[in-house]
Amino acid sequence: MNEQIRHVMKVAERPPVVMVKGEGSWLWDAQGKRYLDFIQGWAVNSLGHSSPVVLDALHAQSRRLINCSPAYYNEPMARLADLVATASGLADVYLCNSGAEANEGAIKLARKWGARHRHGAFEIITMDHGFHGRTLATMSASGKPGWDAMFEPKVPGFRKVPFADIEAVKRAVTPSTVAVMLEPIQGEAGVFVAGDDFLRELRRVTRALGILLIADEIQTGIGRTGRMFGYEHAGIDPDIVTLGKGLGGGVPLAALVAAEHVSCFEYGDQGGTFGGNALMAAVGCAVVETIAASGFLDDVAERGRYLHDGLQAIATDLGHGEVRGRGLLLALQLKNRDAAKVSRSALDRGLLVNAPRPDSLRFMPSLVVSCDEIDEMLKLLRPILEHS
Repeated sequence: MNEQIRHVMKVAERPPVVMVKGEGSWLWDAQGKRYLDFIQGWAVNSLGHSSPVVLDALHAQSRRLINCSPAYYNEPMARLADLVATASGLADVYLCNSGAEANEGAIKLARKWGARHRHGAFEIITMDHGFHGRTLATMSASGKPGWDAMFEPKVPGFRKVPFADIEAVKRAVTPSTVAVMLEPIQGEAGVFVAGDDFLRELRRVTRALGILLIADEIQTGIGRTGRMFGYEHAGIDPDIVTLGKGLGGGVPLAALVAAEHVSCFEYGDQGGTFGGNALMAAVGCAVVETIAASGFLDDVAERGRYLHDGLQAIATDLGHGEVRGRGLLLALQLKNRDAAKVSRSALDRGLLVNAPRPDSLRFMPSLVVSCDEIDEMLKLLRPILEHS
């Protein structure tokens, strides 16, 4: 075993390389080997590794104020809350550190709202194969296969239905139902899109039944799909939205966002030592302002189409399956290939891609990936799929 990593708790299967440097779409390990990174921290590094936007915000804010405790407002906290509220059209923003923390907050907020406005309703309908985090409550909400028997007893109150099945949602609703929670695109499941028609009908149904709609935008939010939020493609307005990953451009930052009619936390209901600290919030402001700038999201959508077409050409030429997803969150379905083996072979050749399921590869490059870098990725991937 590499002595350098022997004390790191083994909670994930990792290759025995240690990354030491990142720049844009590239990573370098301790031996100096360079990797083209189409994982980017699982869609975290929205502006690439060590983006000047992030570095400048960290440098400038660190010289002014890092953390004054959540007992006080700070300027970047207030500015980021305003940016997110304006972009989403929602009213209140709670800043935290991770997507799981944001989703935990969403569950609590929905239950608080149900206690006040729906006669104590607390159950949340979630989707098979959904992924909402690794806290006890968010694991309970998730529909990831195999998780139903882990860390028992689970947090009760989650009813699972097949993904994007509106009739199943209707059948699952009871007087105890307070909300429906889902990802517009199930990223960890293998990049499956809920579909605009389904989301529009789900919004109509939840409104008609008087229950909340929670959009988990941890992976799809902040420009990943070519819109600021994934739900915008369907033209809907959720009651609660959760953000993470790309919001911080590489630093730990997430947000729980709520419409005014849902925002019912009282003092002490929600909090966290580092939530909304000035340093991370300043980075979030810089990231959101960059992605909201004129033309940025159009470029993301264009590069998403370019990547989609390149993957589709490989799939057609080599007899593989569909290309799924939206923007720069895509998956390639493999035929007669082990995706994990392909991912390992790619690592050996200096390419980082993710295998979320045995028959699929997932691609999550930075939102500023160039067409030349996409071409380089395709050039590296093709021979791997030909020979793996």
